[in-house]
Amino acid sequence: MSDPTERRVIPGTPVFDGHSAQRGYALNAMCYSFNDADKRAAFVADEEAYMARFRLSPEQLDAVRRRDVPAMIAAGGNVYYLAKLAGIFGLNVQDLGALQTGMAVEDFKAGLLAHAVTERRAAA
Repeated sequence: MSDPTERRVIPGTPVFDGHSAQRGYALNAMCYSFNDADKRAAFVADEEAYMARFRLSPEQLDAVRRRDVPAMIAAGGNVYYLAKLAGIFGLNVQDLGALQTGMAVEDFKAGLLAHAVTERRAAA
């Protein structure tokens, strides 16, 4: 039986677990708020005031200010919530994947296509 106090480790991969969820709560709550277009507009209008409303940690504030998505993940951000914030920054999901893997976006896209499998069936 594993020790419940030990954290799961996957080399080279940030693991989003209960500890990360607690650390990232403020950042993820802020990103969840971006499901509302008015909230996205409020963030764009005054980022500092908007971040203050959610009481982001200094690490989270720094990562958002630098537009550093891997640092946001390291600060407890969940990529599914961060996708809304990334959209405000003009990034899409493929951009996020490239940032997470340290690849150029075109290389990341090529890797996705190289692994794509499409099942084809005869028309009925």
